[in-house]
Amino acid sequence: MKAAVLVAPRQFELRDVPVPECGTGDVLVKVERCGICGTDLHIYHGNYSLDRLPLIPGHEFSGTIAEMGSSVSGLHIGQAVTADINLGCRSCFYCRKNEILNCTKMVQIGIHVDGGMAEYVRVPAHAVVPLPAAMSLQEGAMVEPLSCIVRAFRKSQLRLAESVLVIGAGPIGQMHLQLALRAGAAPVIVVEPNVQRAQLAKELGADVVISDASQVDAAVRAATDGRGVDVAIESVGSPELYEKAFTLIRPGGRVIAFGLAKPGQTFRISALDFVLREQGLQGSVAGMGDDMREAATLLGYKRIDVAPFLTTIYRIDDVEHAFARLAEDKSVLKIQLQVA
Repeated sequence: MKAAVLVAPRQFELRDVPVPECGTGDVLVKVERCGICGTDLHIYHGNYSLDRLPLIPGHEFSGTIAEMGSSVSGLHIGQAVTADINLGCRSCFYCRKNEILNCTKMVQIGIHVDGGMAEYVRVPAHAVVPLPAAMSLQEGAMVEPLSCIVRAFRKSQLRLAESVLVIGAGPIGQMHLQLALRAGAAPVIVVEPNVQRAQLAKELGADVVISDASQVDAAVRAATDGRGVDVAIESVGSPELYEKAFTLIRPGGRVIAFGLAKPGQTFRISALDFVLREQGLQGSVAGMGDDMREAATLLGYKRIDVAPFLTTIYRIDDVEHAFARLAEDKSVLKIQLQVA
């Protein structure tokens, strides 16, 4: 089969490799679409999973079932699916709590083991997520990234009429914005310097969009009666923006740490202020288990608009150009690879 293999940082090779062997409890998925996300860019630049190279990346994929192991039931050949990429031991303390990322045996498809930037990918049957009948395969490749937003929403414990600040309006920030609106947050404020992304945030319903960094403090205070927001979501991965987020939440407010920083980067906050203001900090990074199925339901019922992220498509043969463009061109929100 054809596969895009990352052999070294910033170096892909398009290779003809063996089709993965489908074990008795596995499903072989014929990949149709595979998205490129921020984590993939971290891998591409050598900031993440460097010890796993050479690797076939790709964890935002969708396709149809081409083969099933002998012990697999409840699925069928030709069925449209995606997958929960987080594979744990399924029996430890963390797996039982659906905190699979903390399982000591955890691996992620496309991050630690070969993923969806290939014509076929092997998935354990228990990790297969069927797609709603009305969902296209290009939308299906958005289930995994949306599941990450679903999990962050849960961890935020967002309540009706709470104010939300989304820092960064890339595709992840735009989905944070939409889910906050659907959950009844008010107002929802977005900070984004890029003109096109800021405009999209307005079109998707943001109550306040701030593009001028010098106006952030005043605009946030004006929108929240001077208090600061209840919840700030950092979706960029900048230590400076993490520190800024704590200055923009109210006493008793909380920061959701979502953006991936580079290894070794840290941010500083005042321990005294953190305690006296009774603020909160919660990390969240990946959707898993029910998060995936709930994301599929939300997309199936069109509760989240992913159409703006489905406009830039590259063939898998052009994977190097696709990664380079996504890294450099801020006018591009999202790139999917057409694999089949």
